Amino acid sequence: MTVSAISKPHERLAEILFDKMDAVNSLIRTRMASDHAPRIPEVTAHLVEAGGKRLRPMLTLAAARLFGYTGDHDVRLAATVEFIHTATLLHDDVVDESSQRRGRPTANLLWDNKSSVLVGDYLFSRSFQLMVETGSLRVLDILANASATIAEGEVLQMTAATDLATDESVYLQVVRGKTAALFSAATEVGGVIANAPEPHVQALFDYGDALGIAFQIADDLLDYQGDSKATGKNVGDDFRERKLTLPVIKAVARSTPEERAFWERTIAKGRQEDADLDHALCLLNKHATLDATRADAVAWATKAKTALAPLPDHEIKALLQDIADYVVSRIN
Repeated sequence: MTVSAISKPHERLAEILFDKMDAVNSLIRTRMASDHAPRIPEVTAHLVEAGGKRLRPMLTLAAARLFGYTGDHDVRLAATVEFIHTATLLHDDVVDESSQRRGRPTANLLWDNKSSVLVGDYLFSRSFQLMVETGSLRVLDILANASATIAEGEVLQMTAATDLATDESVYLQVVRGKTAALFSAATEVGGVIANAPEPHVQALFDYGDALGIAFQIADDLLDYQGDSKATGKNVGDDFRERKLTLPVIKAVARSTPEERAFWERTIAKGRQEDADLDHALCLLNKHATLDATRADAVAWATKAKTALAPLPDHEIKALLQDIADYVVSRIN
């Protein structure tokens, strides 16, 4: 399927959901305000208004629209999802000591680590207030579990990222936690709030899970072969930060003793030299792990599309299928 560069599927979805997304953005601006701590809206606005696609909240609105929901709890849940996402980004940039996100300086660089962590905490608190306002214990359960799973995934990544024993199953566990958990929760709560039939709620969850995994694998691949202007980060940042992502995990599994010693020095021990990134790229190409990683991302995108099969025919369903293609079109 050819993805149009003029009209990308998430942009077409944003057009269909324009009124709802406008309400979500208004609610976000209202709830990120603080009468007592002006730094909170300053830090939050820097990230929220940085030009992200707002894909996760759109997925919530899309799932609800697919089943004819006409209330306003979908707006609250979409804002909740965006607040959780923004809070995790603020915390991630501190943990990763990042200096750039979406092509702009990170909040922790412009302000400080304390501000980023505390404002992230504030956004988590706001997200729980919004969840409660829906009056649905099931929704609260889904999003609270997702928040815990995200934190668990981040901690697992911290301990596994520089351990050469980390294999693809552990990597998948990390990705399911830190990325896919919020995608699947976003789609699932949209179906729940719209009273979709249980098999359809499960289908929405499965779609979000597979989409999130495809999204993260594609992101990890782009770190080694992406355009820094398009991705907003420098090629090789994951290597410099000693992150064992899927391309490297595959290369380590196929490495000779000499190559494993290279990965041990650069990733496990963090002793990197100027030419190491180029050598790492040579090893990834030698073992065709970039191609293998690309194939994995496409396979997960296909799983996402397959998960949608039981859902009713609708223009939203077609766009969700196109979005699955789009998240991996970036790596073709």
